[in-house]
Amino acid sequence: MLRGRPERELAAWLEAEAAGAAKAHAAKEQVRVDSGAAGEPERKAGEEQPKEPAPAQPRAAEEGDARVPPRPPPTLPMYQAKPASAQGLSPHGKSRSKSRSCKRSSDRSEEYCSPRPVTVDSSKARTSLDALKISIRQLKWKEVRMVKDGDPSWKPTFIVKPDSGCQGDGIYLIKDPSDIRLAGTLQSRPAVVQEYICKPLLIDKLKFDIRLYVLLKSLEPLEIYVAKDGLSRFCTEPYQEPHPRNLHHIFMHLTNYSLNIHSGNFVHSDSTSTGSKRTFSSILCRLSSKGVDIKKVWSDIISLVIKTVIALTPELRVFYQSDIPAGRPGPTCFQILGFDILLMKNLKPILLEVNANPSMRIEHEQELSPGVFENVPSLVDEEVKVAVIRDTLRLMDPFKKKRENQSQQLGKPLASKEEPSDSDLASASAGSANPEAHLPSICLKQVFPKYAKQFNYLRLVDRMANLFIRFLGIKGTMKLGPTGFRTFIRNCKLSSSSLSMAAVDILYIDITRRWNSMTMDQRDSGMCLQAFVEAFFYLAQRKFKMLPRHEQVASLIDLCEYHLSLLDEKRLVCGRSATSGGRPPHSGTLQEATPAAQLAEGRPPPCTNGALKLSHSRHALS
Repeated sequence: MLRGRPERELAAWLEAEAAGAAKAHAAKEQVRVDSGAAGEPERKAGEEQPKEPAPAQPRAAEEGDARVPPRPPPTLPMYQAKPASAQGLSPHGKSRSKSRSCKRSSDRSEEYCSPRPVTVDSSKARTSLDALKISIRQLKWKEVRMVKDGDPSWKPTFIVKPDSGCQGDGIYLIKDPSDIRLAGTLQSRPAVVQEYICKPLLIDKLKFDIRLYVLLKSLEPLEIYVAKDGLSRFCTEPYQEPHPRNLHHIFMHLTNYSLNIHSGNFVHSDSTSTGSKRTFSSILCRLSSKGVDIKKVWSDIISLVIKTVIALTPELRVFYQSDIPAGRPGPTCFQILGFDILLMKNLKPILLEVNANPSMRIEHEQELSPGVFENVPSLVDEEVKVAVIRDTLRLMDPFKKKRENQSQQLGKPLASKEEPSDSDLASASAGSANPEAHLPSICLKQVFPKYAKQFNYLRLVDRMANLFIRFLGIKGTMKLGPTGFRTFIRNCKLSSSSLSMAAVDILYIDITRRWNSMTMDQRDSGMCLQAFVEAFFYLAQRKFKMLPRHEQVASLIDLCEYHLSLLDEKRLVCGRSATSGGRPPHSGTLQEATPAAQLAEGRPPPCTNGALKLSHSRHALS
């Protein structure tokens, strides 16, 4: 069909066809372009990131290329290709011509000046998949093959972790979810099944993970500290991507120290930068020597830690308040968490799990003879773990503020004209001496509230938990009863002609019944926090239909907090008038900055940083 056409006519026909197909393809297929992978230089397995991006080279078929038999592209005349945006695709990275790139960096060689290929996610393509594949090959772009329903050509590997397990006990890998071990043990011992990360960063051809210690100093206000150093725990067998023939090689795939310690290849070392357990700082130094941006790696890890703790705090606050006696302040305890993190080949950190009770042993077992072990001090464990515990105690020192206040008072000039005695000077010098002067600087870095502005938008569920706790009513419970839910609706003025209290009761029953059927703990009846969050999302969608989902929820939280602040003010005024024996103000109204028309229209009151600043009444009532 194409052979009899002249070159110019064929070029014009191709451009018209490409433009028409692009419009239909963009509307129906929604092909996504992922330039993030295209922006990453190719690296060999087991190698760290190089200083300079490697030149684009022809490679053998990757994951997606192997699924379709290679078709030779039809011989077409050369013509000027249009930009990607003209063909219905919107790559994140801009295509730059070779000459333009060479002008900006003339000192680079010619092969570095070639533009990086665009990466296309073809998982959403359906009837146009074959045509899309041919087009990608003609454009010399790269195709990503994602998991598709009914595509048997690629199956992910899964890792099964038994619930309530520790030290790698019972962990195994599977390719088929219908594996008999998985089906046979889930009933007796529940497990967590995760997709296995197949492309980790390798050091010395070995897979490793990072144990990072995080101090949760306070929940209200939220204070998070991250240790400046951690542990890197290595596998003891060179890594290969999972295959049915090597799934049982635990020393290749599992980084657990308690497992690899029994391997004959485990290396005990007196150095922090060698052996099967090293400091994370030594790994960072090695990556830095290869040109890796260490600040970016740390920034991504800190972001991961903050987001994880923010996700945990609502549940923790509800759990803690159930154990606090009425009228007492919040908990003053702290907790050290163990974050297990895996660095991928592109240096992206992936959270494997969070340990609520991480091991703090500073010795390792050494086998003297078959079956006979001896505990030997571990230099790496001692260096990292002692610093974490010591500096946690320094931060939680109950007399720290008292000593700081005393030192400030001693620094002020004496009010009396009398000169201090020798004993006063001696006690002052002893009190002003810093008892921590001989210690190194604190190894724990505060990341929250230091970076609170960047992550406060994620604390919507935290504010929902505040509303949930307020209407629980009875201390010791963690579930909201129907009366408490109705009180929440009434006090926050959420009922209307379109949402009657009967509809509110039906909403409570439906959501509570569904969530209670999914939980194994049936001791308490009522609405749990997760069910309350779902109901809150439903109410937000009804109240603010025209806004995006995040703004719907934020607006409803603002509205609820606003009405509750008015209620608190009213109760405070009534309480003061009853105490003084007088009557409340004649007007009976409060001076508010928000017009009443905004509330009538269902719009939230104006607020700063997504949260209302309540007046002193809340503190007076507590």
